Amino acid sequence: MPPVDQTTPLQVEVAVVGAGFSGLCMAIQLKQAGIESFVVLEKAERVGGTWRENTYPGAACDVPSHLYSFSFEQNPTWTRAFSPQAEILEYLERCADKYGVRPAIRFGFAVQSARFDEHTGRWTIRAGDGRVVVARALVLGNGALHVPAYPDIAGLGSFTGKCFHSARWDHGFDPRGKRVGLIGTGASAIQIVPELAGVAAELHLFQRSAAWVLPKPDHAIGEQARSLYARLPALQRLVRASIYWRLEWRALGFSRPQVLKLAEPLVRRYIAAKVRDPALRAALTPDYRMGCKRILLSNDYYPALQRPGVAVVTSGIARVEPTGVRTRDGLLHELDALVLGTGFRVNEYLSSIEVTGPGGRELNATWQGNPGAYLGITVAGFPNLFLLMGPNTGLGHNSMIFMIEAQARYTLQCIQTLRARGLKSIAVRPEIQDAFNQRLQSRLERSVWSSGCNSWYLGENGRNSAAWPGFTVDYWRRTRRLQLEDFTLRS
Repeated sequence: MPPVDQTTPLQVEVAVVGAGFSGLCMAIQLKQAGIESFVVLEKAERVGGTWRENTYPGAACDVPSHLYSFSFEQNPTWTRAFSPQAEILEYLERCADKYGVRPAIRFGFAVQSARFDEHTGRWTIRAGDGRVVVARALVLGNGALHVPAYPDIAGLGSFTGKCFHSARWDHGFDPRGKRVGLIGTGASAIQIVPELAGVAAELHLFQRSAAWVLPKPDHAIGEQARSLYARLPALQRLVRASIYWRLEWRALGFSRPQVLKLAEPLVRRYIAAKVRDPALRAALTPDYRMGCKRILLSNDYYPALQRPGVAVVTSGIARVEPTGVRTRDGLLHELDALVLGTGFRVNEYLSSIEVTGPGGRELNATWQGNPGAYLGITVAGFPNLFLLMGPNTGLGHNSMIFMIEAQARYTLQCIQTLRARGLKSIAVRPEIQDAFNQRLQSRLERSVWSSGCNSWYLGENGRNSAAWPGFTVDYWRRTRRLQLEDFTLRS
């Protein structure tokens, strides 16, 4: 392998960080628009983003397959209504090759810093190994589900058995016949539990709060149906559209909490039908408003928790000891392995990158753990910088791929404006961003996420910097056409 040239920066028009759904979507749109001078900077050695990182047993999507894909690249070969992780990763690899963007990807490029030069109107992006890229526009498509959140539990480092985060799964670990502890009851945990419950000698699920879990309408997609989709793409587009609009109407429940409240008795009856033991049923019944935390889908979570050797522990963790977990009731749960299904640092997803704008302003310091942007894409005071899956663009009801495509199209318009007008920079006006976020937070205060529960949607000060409080079609409308009056343009 030739030595890394640390003296000659790579000069491009656009630098995209991340090669997951967001980064690949941006790269494909750039190429299709005739912009060839771009590079995709990927910290790992292959594409995939979230679906490369999360390889735990049972990993799968909770959005229907036909919708969890690019609108311009339908996939007739999905084998299930809800895709498993390996198929999604294969799909992204195929997209990178089919649309010819793989040659633009620089693998192993872990971005450490990006600094904007006011005089040249360019970003200088540096990697940990000394490589440098200079770009006119910087697009951060590194997503929010890649920085694991490790719990602050006393004694965690003293545990002598296997201990790893769900997003850093140790595939050398064999759970058969082992005593395994799992901390967390989020989206990853409910997929892991059924996989471990059938093979581990004991499974201790440490639950802080119960999740709202609904049946997952999953099923195999037969060979005949796959063949039909391949021959008739219009049929698959019709299926995709029907799924989109069915999910889209669920936004009413998140923006108007009283709507979801009407569904709670139905879900409680479902729990009662699936969990026979009254004590376990009580432990698994949430005590907070439905939708306040992410609503989860599973058909095998409740059955798995009723298998022999499986225990739901609700007394709270006091500390971790060398041989297990001590709960607040004084009991020591002796374990051979401990899995941390504790999610991600959603509000700190850019914390590993030092992004410095004009005047030495650093983005993470400006946000102070409470990210904010205009349409989740542009940030006042940071010219020629664009975010994909940025603040307040997360969803509880529909597909993030729809949002990513809208953001990439909007970003492309900004980049095309830079080129067409010969501009040095484009930056959203501070008063536009402030007014947008004031309206946004006002809507969020009336949403289900403000109904009193503690969730990853909320920052440390209780501010919701993650969710979009409405219909995705409204977001599409707002991002469909660039409004130049919202920006300061410098030539």
